[in-house]
Amino acid sequence: MTSTATTSLAATDRGAGEPALVFLPGWCGDRTVFDELVVGTSERRRALSVDWPGHGDTPSTTRDFTTADLVDRTLDLLEQAGVQRVVPVALSHAGWVALELRRRLGSERVPALVLLDWMVLGPPPPFLDALEGLQRPESWEQTRAALFDMWTRSLDIPPLVDYVAGMGAHGFDMWARAGREIASSFRTEGSPLEALGRLDPPPRTLHLYAQPGDAEVLTAQQEFAAAHPWFEVRRLDARSHFPMFEVPEEMSVLVEQFVASLP
Repeated sequence: MTSTATTSLAATDRGAGEPALVFLPGWCGDRTVFDELVVGTSERRRALSVDWPGHGDTPSTTRDFTTADLVDRTLDLLEQAGVQRVVPVALSHAGWVALELRRRLGSERVPALVLLDWMVLGPPPPFLDALEGLQRPESWEQTRAALFDMWTRSLDIPPLVDYVAGMGAHGFDMWARAGREIASSFRTEGSPLEALGRLDPPPRTLHLYAQPGDAEVLTAQQEFAAAHPWFEVRRLDARSHFPMFEVPEEMSVLVEQFVASLP
């Protein structure tokens, strides 16, 4: 394993071979969420995971930053690392970064995307309310606590509990920024599936998720996949919104099978 602190982003870099995988964490979480996936997938190809500014080992910045800045930083990292072809593997709302990487680099350099536990059909109204709550000084802590409870309630998964607790180290500025940027992306792009469908051509896309467990959510994605062959979905047998803490071996195999199937 190689861990590097570059002028762009701190990163873990393992394995060899392309297309490489670049693992992108969600807001207010660091790259350790991907540790098991990086180990598993790097047996057959290069795998990198990154920390966003002010997260993990990437230093904080005194200025505000946006999703576009995260895209620029990731592009810098890929250039410094000498990565030519890459498949972004994005957790939750880092999917917006993955989508923009495809726009910026094109289909030759970004032949596919892997999305992990994202609202690909679009956000439900209560979640949009939560994004607003994160941006208000008087309500952000209560909103964050509700999210943490939803992610950990009745789940005896120590790595998950520890990871979510670590997310609590971020204060109002970062959580408000997360709420603002996620809400802005949904307003601008619509649902992730709509946004992906507008790319020319749409990228081969695999969505791996565990929650929600509602059959209707899976059926809607399967129906979309039947009408749009570039999209695939697989619901994992896991209980949390962070299935990599429960079934990392299965996820590593599914990601590798998907990437190995690319032309």
